[in-house]
Amino acid sequence: MPSASFTASRSYVRRSRRKGANRIPTPSRTTSAEPCEPSCPVQPNQNIPAPSSVTHGGAQALAPPGSSTGGGGAVPAHHHSPYDLRRKSPSHHDAPGPSTSAATAGSPTSPATPTAPAQGYSAAMLPARKRPRRTCSASYENCTNTAAHYLQYELPDEVLLTIFNYLLEQDLCRVSQVCKRFQAIANDTEIWKRLYQSVYEYDLPLFNPSPCRFEFISPEESELANPWKESFRQLYRGIHVRLGYQDLTFKGRNLVYFNTVQGALDYADERSGSNSTTGSVSGSCSNHSTEGSPQGALIFLHAGTYRGEFLVIDSDIALIGAASGNVAESVILERESESTVMFVEGAKNAYAGHLTLKFSPDVTSTVPHHKHYCLEVGENCSPTIDHCIIRSTSVVGAAVCVSGVGANPVIRHCDISDCENVGLYVTDYAQGTYEDNEISRNALAGIWVKNYANPIMRRNHIHHGRDVGIFTFDNGLGYFEANDIHNNRIAGFEVKAGANPTVVHCEIHHGQTGGIYVHENGLGQFIDNKIHSTTSPANPTIRRNEIYNGHQGGVYIFGEGRGLIEHNNIYGNALAGIQIRTNSDPIVRHNKIHHGQHGGIYVHEKGQGLIEENEVYANTLAGVWITTGSTPVLRRNRIHSGKQVGVYFYDNGHGKLEDNDIFNHLYSGVQIRTGSNPVIRGNKIWGGQNGGVLVYNGGLGLLEQNEIFDNAMAGVWIKTDSNPTLKRNKIFDGRDGGICIFNGGKGILEENDIFRNAQAGVLISTQSHPILRRNRIFDGLAAGVEITNNATATLEYSTTAGGLCLASGVQPIVRGNKIFNNQDAVEKAVANGQCLYKISSYTSFPMHDFYRCQTCNTTDRNAICVNCIKTCHAGHDVEFIRHDRFFCDCGAGTLTNQCQLQGEPTQDTDTLYDSAAPMESHTLMVN
Repeated sequence: MPSASFTASRSYVRRSRRKGANRIPTPSRTTSAEPCEPSCPVQPNQNIPAPSSVTHGGAQALAPPGSSTGGGGAVPAHHHSPYDLRRKSPSHHDAPGPSTSAATAGSPTSPATPTAPAQGYSAAMLPARKRPRRTCSASYENCTNTAAHYLQYELPDEVLLTIFNYLLEQDLCRVSQVCKRFQAIANDTEIWKRLYQSVYEYDLPLFNPSPCRFEFISPEESELANPWKESFRQLYRGIHVRLGYQDLTFKGRNLVYFNTVQGALDYADERSGSNSTTGSVSGSCSNHSTEGSPQGALIFLHAGTYRGEFLVIDSDIALIGAASGNVAESVILERESESTVMFVEGAKNAYAGHLTLKFSPDVTSTVPHHKHYCLEVGENCSPTIDHCIIRSTSVVGAAVCVSGVGANPVIRHCDISDCENVGLYVTDYAQGTYEDNEISRNALAGIWVKNYANPIMRRNHIHHGRDVGIFTFDNGLGYFEANDIHNNRIAGFEVKAGANPTVVHCEIHHGQTGGIYVHENGLGQFIDNKIHSTTSPANPTIRRNEIYNGHQGGVYIFGEGRGLIEHNNIYGNALAGIQIRTNSDPIVRHNKIHHGQHGGIYVHEKGQGLIEENEVYANTLAGVWITTGSTPVLRRNRIHSGKQVGVYFYDNGHGKLEDNDIFNHLYSGVQIRTGSNPVIRGNKIWGGQNGGVLVYNGGLGLLEQNEIFDNAMAGVWIKTDSNPTLKRNKIFDGRDGGICIFNGGKGILEENDIFRNAQAGVLISTQSHPILRRNRIFDGLAAGVEITNNATATLEYSTTAGGLCLASGVQPIVRGNKIFNNQDAVEKAVANGQCLYKISSYTSFPMHDFYRCQTCNTTDRNAICVNCIKTCHAGHDVEFIRHDRFFCDCGAGTLTNQCQLQGEPTQDTDTLYDSAAPMESHTLMVN
């Protein structure tokens, strides 16, 4: 008999149906190069059954009886195929056993196959009426058997297709070697699809292109002429676990069936000693062939639930589910004690795929199972686990455990969810690659990595856990790339106790207590991630991440944490973008921290850190908060466009503020209060809507070599018992005064340049007593120095161009100063006969003599300038009050008589004779 061959060939053109029962052959048009066969003319009276009643649809109607049942097309050994009666060669013997390989193609018993016509087309491709008949030479005088000739050359394709539907795969391969016509018909995709699905049950062809790799490919996407046949060939070596099939035998089929998985494993071990594979059929290889690659046994587990089997895999065996629809859901391995499946040493290229693995321990059992798992991978083995569903109801341990030196599995496309413990546990120097898995809704962490384990985890979806998403601890390592980690009840990623993971390109978001939590000497590198709400003490590296829209803060570093936080985009978080506390000392640089619902950076409880070259802007509260003994260093940052203060020192907040650009805040650029004592050096502080620097409520600090300019109110405010030191600053171009000191403010002002301010260069008021030494005050639009409201001062060796204006009763200590003529706007307005209200504003008031008018019934809160007394109140009973700062109520239109020197009346501002107080930030940071 010819040997069986699974060789894919091209599709064929179906022959048209011929009319009439008797056909007389016509002479052949074959060339001399084609092998000759004796002609067998059919006599006109010869009775040949008419094939016109048989169609391709009829082939399905006449399909073998077993084609729609389990075993699909299986024929018991005593059944003879209809084709046996018409075979030209002697009938073949029964199919060989599972360990016997069929003869190879091209054996001496194989019949000659006709060659193609010289015209370049195959005669088998033509309809019956046009296909040339073969003739023999004159030397052949006897005809071959008429029935065989009719079967091979005259019978319509549809009838042959119906006949071939009765054959199983090995007979089908043998008959395909009879001739090219048989080969084309026997390669029909529908025949092979029916055979394939009767054996493997899959909805799509499954290919095994390399060890430990199985993939379904749609026939429409395959480049093969017959993907069902090629898949059949690649998988034919498999052993089948299928209930009810173990005692069945099939003629034309060389497969082995077992009722239990352990039986199949034992059989595979026995066969491995002889290095032979089960059910092998020789044939030509396609491009997808796996021949020549070292492979272990292949075991198919058909649909069903397999309970109680203790499976320990110690060789290169592939276990794969076989069912229609969702394969993994239909094939279930379940166990109540010990581990469901264990891979141990020796399973280097083992495989388990398209299975459901369950571990459901009996809660009433006294057998401890804290070291038992649904899937266990031990030392020195590297199996592949693919497209599996893994479930565990054990409240201790983990669903999957990978442990020990040399443990290096590949786990991909698996669903590890709804477990009552940890989802995936990698420990004790284990490694492995874990890709594209769904890990969700587990009672404990989605993943544990500890004790120098170093896995690679890519593109996993880890979410909705009832604990942390990924927990690395006790010196755990690992490379985590492009994972989506979200909606876990605790942090998305926790690093603790010397663990040092590398986390890149991950999205970590919507954790209920934060994104990343690094503590107790945890390390780590976090690079190019998108992180929504992150906590991070210890010593991580957090680089090029998106950290945004967190329900708490962005990055949280505490407990003596360290770390490098750079090139991140941190925004939209409910609390501070970065929080540093409890002696933590990170490096924070090149970040954008913006649009937070609270502050930008919050340093408290003796926090430290180097914060440099960051862009901090548009935060709802302060850009930077420094409090409670904290001493950070801020250098070369741009802190701007905040809705309150730029940098806020309070409650003994200290530190250094150097070379920063602080501008355009709704409140002051810098505020210092309640014992805070920072060093503020070399900064540009400008564009504040409520002043440049505000020092109040006992604030201290050294302000040195800063440029403070273009602020809407005073460049520097010092009030309420504050005592800062200002040295070598430039305070200029203010839209109000230069320095304003009042309400008991003190301070030392040395070697400052104060110029081009709209109001007084230095205003000292209300019991204040500063020391001014070697300052230059010039080019102002008002007085150089004004002292009022029972204040005093010590003025030494200063140069004041603009005069020294003293309110009544003020007696400052003055020595060694150069005071030039008063050329301010007040004197010009008085000399020109203007109402002084013209040079007043809601925030600044001129210093001059002010009066009251008894005739106009003015109150103690009213003041009238000297020009209005002379013009508007001429002849009235007037009273000189004192020389001090005020604005004119006559010009403001708040008196009975209309001012003759001023325009339309304005609303009474109930002015106290002082500059308007700056807006103070009383918001406390609660984080």
